[in-house]
Order: sequence, then C-alpha cells, then structure tokens
Amino acid sequence: MRKGREVYHLKDLKHLIYFENLLEEANNELVQQAQAEGKLAIGYTCYHIPEVLLNLGSCFSVRLRAPRTGSIDMATYYMSNYTCEFARALLERSIEGGYNFLDGLAGVDACSMMNRFYEHFELLKLNEKPKMFVSHVDVPFKIEDYTIRQYVKQMKHRLLNYMEDNYHVDTSDAALRKAVEEHNEVCRIISEIGEMRALENPPVTGYEFHILNLVSYTCPKYLILPLLRETLAEIKAREADDKPWYRARVAIVGSEIDDPSLTKMIEEAGAFVVSDRYCYGSTPGREVIELNDTDDVLTQICEHYMRHSECARYIADDKVLQRRETADKLAKKFHADGIIYEQMKFCDYWGFERALVSHIMNEEYGWPVLSIDRPYNARTSGQLRTRFQAFVESLEIKRIHQAKEAASNG
Repeated sequence: MRKGREVYHLKDLKHLIYFENLLEEANNELVQQAQAEGKLAIGYTCYHIPEVLLNLGSCFSVRLRAPRTGSIDMATYYMSNYTCEFARALLERSIEGGYNFLDGLAGVDACSMMNRFYEHFELLKLNEKPKMFVSHVDVPFKIEDYTIRQYVKQMKHRLLNYMEDNYHVDTSDAALRKAVEEHNEVCRIISEIGEMRALENPPVTGYEFHILNLVSYTCPKYLILPLLRETLAEIKAREADDKPWYRARVAIVGSEIDDPSLTKMIEEAGAFVVSDRYCYGSTPGREVIELNDTDDVLTQICEHYMRHSECARYIADDKVLQRRETADKLAKKFHADGIIYEQMKFCDYWGFERALVSHIMNEEYGWPVLSIDRPYNARTSGQLRTRFQAFVESLEIKRIHQAKEAASNG
C-alpha cells in the first residue's frame, strides 16, 4: 500500500483514496452533487434516529462528523470543557459554517450533551435556510410495547411530519418500503465485506472497512452504492499475502468513533481491528431490516432500531446483558485475541459502561481487555499509540505462553 500505510501489503483499492477524500469534509463531493440535483440533506448524529427514515423521496441522510477538528474554544465557551468533545466539535464546526448545507437536522434527546449541541444550533441560528428544521425526538430507556408505541409516535410527529410539511416528502408505507430496500442493499454489501474479517488472512483491513462503512453513512445512498458494489467485487477478487500482516486481532467496543485514523493507529501497532461495536460502526447500524406484509411499516422500522440498539443509555437488565453478550459473540466470531473498550472523554453513558464492563469482560468472560478514554481527535496521541503497542505485545506474550502450555500438555 502507499506511503502512510506501510504496515499493510495488500494492493490499494481502486476507490480508497477517493473515499478518504470524501471523509475530509461533511459537505463532501457526493453531498454537493446530490444537492445540485435537487436533493435535500438531512443531518443526524445518533443511531436512535432511524437512518432509513431520512432517505425518503428527495431527502438523503448525512451522519454528521467534524473532520480535521482543531480548536474547539468557541464551542467550549458555550458548552463548558466538561462536555463531550464530539458534541463540542460539531458545535464548533457549525459556528464556522460547516453545516450550512443542511436542509434539516434530526436531533434526538439521547444524551444531554448532544442535546445541548442541537439547542445551540437553533439558538445561535447557525443555519438560516427558510425551511430548515431541527427536530428533538425523545428516546425510551427500555423496550416495552408502550415505549415502542411512544417511539413510533415521536418519529411520526417530530420527524416525518417535519419532512412532509417543509418539503412535501412522501412518507407513505410504499415510500418507506422503497427506502428500506435501498438501505438493505447497503447493509448487505457492508456486512459481506465485514464478514471477511473473520478469515485468518482477510482481503480487507480494519482501516479500509472503517472507511467503507463511514462513507456509507455520510454520502447519499444512490451515489455511493455503485462504488460500494464495485469495491465489494474488487475485494472478493483481491489476493491476500501468504502470511497475515498482523500480530494480533482485536475487537473494539464503545462510544462514537468517526475518525479512521484511530483504527489506523491501532493497526500500525500490529493489531488487526476485526469488529466495530461502537457508535458509527457497523454493529449496530448495518443489519438488514426485515419487514413483513401485515404490520405497520413505521412500527416495524422503529422496533428494529430499538431492539438492535447497543447504546449504553439503555439500563434495563436485558439490554445490559445484550451489550456484554454482543461483545463476547463478536470477539469469538472474528477470532479476536482481546477487546479494546473505549469511550470519548466526558461521555456519561460509556463512562459508567466502560469502567464496569471492561472488568466483567476480563473476569467473567476471560477476555484480555484494554480500557481507554480518549479525546475526539486522537490521531496525535502518543500515549494512546504506546498503550496500543503494549496491548499487542501482551497479547503476543499470552499466545506464546498458551502455545508452550499446550505443547507441554500434548
């Protein structure tokens, strides 16, 4: 591979540099092309806003990021330095005019810090398009029949109605099913590529998969799909080296990661990132939505997102167990040697989750665990790089000891 990724030996993917460039801006080339064709960009930040609902009619979804974030001083003035750096980075970029291209912002009251970003976006009038809307959708803390009904009601009245009233978007069952069909094709492509990570010598790296998954979130589906189809075919025909490039395999669990340079840092330390159970990852987010022909379509969509959610804001016992079981299942499925639990600094939900479950996954499930908190912009963190390197070495030492023990017992 080209300079900057000498750790890998696979031939460069045809569109990888283009995909990397798309991720350099929220208002990327494909977003601009879609808007030039009369399409409407609806931004969102959270899995609890069903992505598929934002891709109805002339609308397309853009999962917001703040690439190349530097100073966040202005956002810190409004939000304090004890709030999540992701929320502050989004506000900083908004103040700079980085989201003036949006036609709507689908906000969800999932956490207080992100809610403050939505509030400041409105109060500071950071996008003054005449029909611009910012929604605020409540999300339940557990899954019951009545909470699902409430969630459906919220999505209808505080999201779909905004899209219909402001932009005359078709929100009928037929339109919903069409959006699900397109969404599912994206999910199948990303999932098929992701499954290859279970191979001993896979034809795709964790960094490449991170890039592919992110462009599927941040670009109009109808424009990115042809490139994803072509990339899938390319990866399936790709020849891997005779010997795997990595020294260990790791699964990642935790809060929002939208910067592929973090994955690159881990892989430069010698660890192949085999699964991505974090916000903005493929789990959850790239599961096919199964619809039947009898039940209400919107209800089916909302229930899918609630049941697949792995958000740490869900504190019901079944959801707490679900998150642990998912982490264990993914680590086993993709043959991980260890698990990295990570959180954004000052993330309330994942702060509690990481502190407790990083011990539980080690003591009760038997996984070697590296537990870290990190800044939003982690690419320059020498401390993180050192900790990743030390973790890889510890996994190698453990594997050597296990091999010696097996030989002595065999």
